[in-house]
Amino acid sequence: MTDSPGVPPGTPSPVSWPRAVGGLVLRPPTAADVDPILAWRNRPEVTRWLLRTNVDADDLRARLLGPLDPDDHSFVALLGGERVAMGYLEVKDGMGQDRGSGHRKAEALLGWNVSPEHWGRGYGATIAAELLVIAFRELRVHRVTAGCFADNVGSWRVMEKVGMRREQHGVEDSWHAELGWVDGYTYAMLRSEWLDQSC
Repeated sequence: MTDSPGVPPGTPSPVSWPRAVGGLVLRPPTAADVDPILAWRNRPEVTRWLLRTNVDADDLRARLLGPLDPDDHSFVALLGGERVAMGYLEVKDGMGQDRGSGHRKAEALLGWNVSPEHWGRGYGATIAAELLVIAFRELRVHRVTAGCFADNVGSWRVMEKVGMRREQHGVEDSWHAELGWVDGYTYAMLRSEWLDQSC
């Protein structure tokens, strides 16, 4: 395993699909996923914790099925054919000076949504753990980050369960349509930390 961050530009994606983990089958989204996902994605108990609240079918279709983006590794999680969750992983450049390329494609932002009928069954942690596998083992990024509203206990517990570290507590840094200005948390993990934890 190389210690150099990121997959060089122009290299075919090393991420293979579909993949089975924790009773779920993960695969890239298709047009047939849009309506079933919207059925739970726009429910109030879900949108309460998202920065973007309601989305319509055209917006979701464009997001999931738009032009191929080699830095987007989003997927749908199936349980016996039912669309129970989505995972998101976007590779981007890390912060860095304009000389050198070590920061190019060295960071990933990850997230997930789980259908309310399947909350509390560990699927969020299963998906988050697999997102770390994709980011660190297959894409070889240097660092991953994820964020949530501070009141979203379920999300930050998942991040802690998979070994991520709370790096930032932003005081009233996020606008919530129902609650006004609320605190937000940012979590992160380095590839070296993940490798140590995985041994």
